[in-house]
Amino acid sequence: MPNGNYVLAKRHHDVVFTSGMTPRANGILTHTGTFTNDVDLEDCKEAVELAASNAMAAARRLLNGKERIDSILAMTVFVSASGDFNQHSRIADHASNYLFRELGERGIGVRAAVGVASLPGGAIVEIQITASVADG
Repeated sequence: MPNGNYVLAKRHHDVVFTSGMTPRANGILTHTGTFTNDVDLEDCKEAVELAASNAMAAARRLLNGKERIDSILAMTVFVSASGDFNQHSRIADHASNYLFRELGERGIGVRAAVGVASLPGGAIVEIQITASVADG
């Protein structure tokens, strides 16, 4: 459910765009905080994969009949990080690996990993995807 005046995903022909998805389970934000240089990057895997799975779920809600998500065209991973943190791409790798497990090579598209001072609700990560749709 959106936390504002927007939709979780929007479809245009055979392309689906999702809003930014945070690591929420049953509507509850499960991972908050800020990445710093002393954080073990493996500790964030669950949060990143949950945000990525939420983005995929939002995209899949717009499919009809036997359609499927064919490929990930683009992904942006927003990372709540301290000013001196520089491992954003390693955090985004968790999302890429999740999408690869879901779709194989089709799960890997272009990607940006962006460090930000804060995210909605204090989320540690937010992920937005653009995906193509194909008949099943």
